[in-house]
Amino acid sequence: MAEQQRSDVLAFYVNGKKVRSCVYINAFNELQLMSCLVRLTGSKYGCGGGGCGACTVMLSRYDPQTKHIHHFSVNACLMPVCQLHGAAVTTVEGIGSTKTRLHPVQERIAKAHGSQCGFCTPGMVMSIYTLLRNKPQPTMEEIRETLGGNLCRCTGYRPIIDGYRTFCEVISSFISGFLHAVGEKKLLPLDPTQELIFPPELIRMAELEERATQTFRGERMTWISPISLDELLQLKSQHPQAPVVMGNTNLGLDIKFKGVVHPIIISGFRVRELCVCVCVAGVCIGAGSSLSTVRSVLEKCVCSLPAEHTQTLAALLEQLSHVAGEQIRNVTLGGNVASAYPNSDLNPVLAAGRCSVVLQSREGKREVPLDKDFFVGFGKTVLKPDEIVLSVFIPVSRKGEVVRAFRHAPRKENALATVNAGLRVWFEEGSNVVKEMSVYYGGVGPCTVSAERTVQQVIGRPWNEATLSDAYRALVDEVTLGASAPGGKVMFRRSLTLSLLFRFYLHVLQHLKDTVRPPSVTWFYPTYLDVPSGQSEQDPVGRAVQHQAALSHATGEAVYCDDFPRTQGELFLSVVTSARAHARITHIDVSRALSMPGVVDVFTADDIPGKKFRSFTGIDEEILAQGEVTCVGQMVCAVVADTKPHAKLASAAVKVHYEDLPDRIFTVEEAVEKRSFFLPQREIQRGDVTKAFQEADHIYEGEIRLGGQEHFYMETQSMLVIPLGEEKEMKVYASTQHPTMVQEAVAETLGIPSSRVSCHVKRIGGAFGGKLSKTSILASITALAAWRSERPVRCVLDRGEDMLITGARHPVLGKYKVGFMSDGRITAADVRYYANAGHTPDDSVLVIEKILLHMDNAYNILNLRGQSAACKTNLPSNTAFRGFGVPQTPWCSAGQLKRSEVSIREKNLYKETSLTHYKMEFDPEVLLRCWEECKERSELDRRRLDVARFNQQNRWKKRGIALIPLKYGVGFAEGFLNQAAALVHIYKDGSVLVSHGGTEMGQGIHTKVQQVASRELDVPLSMIHISETSTSSVPNTCPSAASIGTDVNGMAVKDACQTLYKSLEPIRKQDPNGTWQSWVQLFGSNTSFIKWGKNKGHDLYMDWVKQEGRPYAYFTYSACCSEVELDCLTGEYRTVRTDLVADIGRSINPAIDIGQIEGAFMQGLGLYTMEELKFSPSGVLYTRGPGQYKIPAVCDVPLQFNVYLLSGSHNPHAIYSSKGVGEPTVFLGCSVFFALKEAVAAARSDAGLSGPFTLHSPATPERACIACGTRFTQMIPETETAQPWALELP
Repeated sequence: MAEQQRSDVLAFYVNGKKVRSCVYINAFNELQLMSCLVRLTGSKYGCGGGGCGACTVMLSRYDPQTKHIHHFSVNACLMPVCQLHGAAVTTVEGIGSTKTRLHPVQERIAKAHGSQCGFCTPGMVMSIYTLLRNKPQPTMEEIRETLGGNLCRCTGYRPIIDGYRTFCEVISSFISGFLHAVGEKKLLPLDPTQELIFPPELIRMAELEERATQTFRGERMTWISPISLDELLQLKSQHPQAPVVMGNTNLGLDIKFKGVVHPIIISGFRVRELCVCVCVAGVCIGAGSSLSTVRSVLEKCVCSLPAEHTQTLAALLEQLSHVAGEQIRNVTLGGNVASAYPNSDLNPVLAAGRCSVVLQSREGKREVPLDKDFFVGFGKTVLKPDEIVLSVFIPVSRKGEVVRAFRHAPRKENALATVNAGLRVWFEEGSNVVKEMSVYYGGVGPCTVSAERTVQQVIGRPWNEATLSDAYRALVDEVTLGASAPGGKVMFRRSLTLSLLFRFYLHVLQHLKDTVRPPSVTWFYPTYLDVPSGQSEQDPVGRAVQHQAALSHATGEAVYCDDFPRTQGELFLSVVTSARAHARITHIDVSRALSMPGVVDVFTADDIPGKKFRSFTGIDEEILAQGEVTCVGQMVCAVVADTKPHAKLASAAVKVHYEDLPDRIFTVEEAVEKRSFFLPQREIQRGDVTKAFQEADHIYEGEIRLGGQEHFYMETQSMLVIPLGEEKEMKVYASTQHPTMVQEAVAETLGIPSSRVSCHVKRIGGAFGGKLSKTSILASITALAAWRSERPVRCVLDRGEDMLITGARHPVLGKYKVGFMSDGRITAADVRYYANAGHTPDDSVLVIEKILLHMDNAYNILNLRGQSAACKTNLPSNTAFRGFGVPQTPWCSAGQLKRSEVSIREKNLYKETSLTHYKMEFDPEVLLRCWEECKERSELDRRRLDVARFNQQNRWKKRGIALIPLKYGVGFAEGFLNQAAALVHIYKDGSVLVSHGGTEMGQGIHTKVQQVASRELDVPLSMIHISETSTSSVPNTCPSAASIGTDVNGMAVKDACQTLYKSLEPIRKQDPNGTWQSWVQLFGSNTSFIKWGKNKGHDLYMDWVKQEGRPYAYFTYSACCSEVELDCLTGEYRTVRTDLVADIGRSINPAIDIGQIEGAFMQGLGLYTMEELKFSPSGVLYTRGPGQYKIPAVCDVPLQFNVYLLSGSHNPHAIYSSKGVGEPTVFLGCSVFFALKEAVAAARSDAGLSGPFTLHSPATPERACIACGTRFTQMIPETETAQPWALELP
């Protein structure tokens, strides 16, 4: 505490309340604003690295020089609390609540149905709120750009934009439609005069307070914040190894995720000399200026200077628009330059644009060109240890000079570049002869690379194809990468250097600036199907009812597992995971960990009093590894400490000693070769496949590889276990889809009856199948810690831990042989699927079974054989994921015929009442209706002609269009999993409490169940409440999965409500004019008003011996048409338009259902085109956060996204004739994949390539670009034989 007493006092405001305290930097150097907001539940910890935006808050500062208050959005997980002196922080709780008044920003996202799980919603709200504080009437582009730093895994983004575009100055017809739907008068107006005022005390502090250096100390670090340049230089001279921090986006990540420790950190944030901007013969920008400030300065200069002087400025502006999200752009220019990251977006442009930096130390200033000599290695520059970057000078461009910047990234926005380039050429006056040229690349070496030899091929020569051809050849030799280069994608990255140079050549040749902006988003506002005539106005079934927790999501009042307040004596658990893929554990040394501050306990499998394993699909999985580890990331032991930082430090101190074992297996090819499978393998067949192949006109064989997919639920695995101290009772709060599994797991691990354990789930911040098996194991470990310590224990995984431990969607290798006739009719197919299961079976056997059951999709192939196997490998176990095997089933159509794939698909559709290959009868009439309606609404025939015309007219951009059908079986093939129960209480005041077995994870089950109860009891929705899902209220529940949550739980609630309503019948007859409350009071005075409801479910089964069964209660059908535009030079694409027609029966809530359809489609788009899991050759997962793993963002939504619900569809097998909707349309993301494949085929045709070609999933820009076969990809020689940077899965 002595250290703490020597820290200075920090004064700032949070939501209008003053915070004045000493800052004590804890053991983990956790100094982010997030750590100060523990009692404010709105700011969510989604990734810890500024990549998801869930923790977005607004920071406001007063500038005494300009007398202005500046508002900007920041990531609370990165913002150093030591830099908050004099600032006002506004969180989502500070702008409005359901208890006081809502802010329009909160209300509109809720009324637009823009919230599902709700975990990301406060961050979305605060990003837009900050924008509106700066610009009350923004443009649509500004709204879209503002949301670029916020991720959502549930909604598909369309409804979020719907709500917020109502703030735009220009009211479009779309907005008018939305306002009509919600009622314009019902929307709260935006009134800037009613916002929370900036604290006057902070204004007085800024103007009158004597500025002084601040120092904050902690267990392992001291933070010093000087106020003058002289003092900063003196500190840097005294502590030359101390980093100078401004924005904390680099250093903060190193401290948090890499364990980097700096005894002293110097903050230059308060040094005004670092923020001076001057415009004389160019722009001199202080190194402490934020990228947002730089952008604003450059925009003003571009508008005021002659066009010929703005080439470099415009190129920088182009790059700045793509650098991270708005929150990250509030970091500094100097830090971006000095960090010298190899894929910096700005450094190549600054270097090419003849820019320079002013460096200063106590010995004086020096100006250094930002050129090839400035960057000397990875993260290294010519800066001396005691120097700082004072400013960056950007000269104006000269007459005849052209400067341009290009970049390619895994995602269009908010993603680090794969390769970027800054290029400049200066011509002799009045000619096309090159006088000077600069070419700099990022992403192809340890630092920014200058292509000097390439430039020498151009200087002094005319700007033409012959000159550039010599430059290309020189560039191939000059910029090289080894096969094992960090980041992989070697051939692609090298080809990009050529492609980007070629794009610059075209740009210069035409003397054009790139003024063509991307097309604006023109989403279609959905129209909902009308409810039947005569339906009561009070009956909410079939209406677009707002999610029951939407307003709580938007205000931050919605409570998730980690939001429960800390209790006295609570401990935190951190797991220790294996660092080897296959090894024997020889010793676990916990001595150092036990001696560290705050550590209470370290335990291993030997300390488990009950079962040491969990059984999934009949095969045991160890809770903690015993004697041997079989993958990197397997849990070995756990550490319990008084705080999360102490637990994390101690877990890193545990030393596990290994003896490596042979025969590691990572890929399915290796597993097949070594016969490493989880049994049983499955096979199914109908017809005579052998004979059909003999009679086929054509036979085609091939394979398709489908990569895995991370769930990336926004809320990581979270649980809190509280021992009640009596009768061995344990209360478990968990973010789980299956409370009963958690209850059973905890009871078995501790060796106590299940009746002593209750599991409670308030809500889940997304799950998608990822919070089933691994959650129960983590809960067991946490419960063991609580059991041993007799204190509450909390476990919340960091994003990287979560991705490492919990597994993902199964990567699959499909090998197929197809026989077909010349008219396109498929007569035989033989497909073998190999799923990479990982090191334990989890539910892999069930996944491979569902793959086989859906291998026919919507096609009637009379001779069909399928085989599937779950391959045992030394990777983390893969698990259930939305779609559960169905998204891994696409294989091929007879694409080598000179027929459109649409016509081939149509020819092979089921046409009449038929039997599937497992002998289940169904009528495809609704499937055909979906197909025809999608063709009509998408204007397919006309657009196919337009696509062909576009491809004829464009050499380097191609379009493709694809129409995909879907037949999806809903339910569990195991009949007992389709059951449900519910408990309904009616209280004397007439209010209703409903408990059921489903968990709310964004799919809207609680809202739909409320609608069911409202209809059956004939009471308003406002009188019905669902508190939580609890095993103490409804026992022995089934998982919320397989799209049947509303089907089964809704029926159980309906049963209970009907029984209760029937019991009121005598009272209603006695008093027909009475009210619900009067009936209840009269009836309830003598009777207990509580009823159980149950739903036995359908008797479903699948007999794999007989290869027949009825594994699904019913099918749901859809069709989707997508059109894409592909840049053949880089592989980047944009989905131009998607039209999706879905059969969901009679929707209980069309707004929720459309949200589920859109969200699932976007998740499928990510699966098939962008999301990549990368493992090292030793089995270590590289992609452990949003910085490395890219899910779709706002920029990836189709420019036109139309979803239609099929009318006139009925379903007698589910409640109110509805259908399950959560999972099916993930599959339809493959419409984008097949459209891309068509665009690639057009590019290959132009390149003189014909015939079948390989394009695996995901069809990333790398794969699409290489498949296009442009002359630039063909110029790259084969890399030397060496171990690649990453494994090629599956």
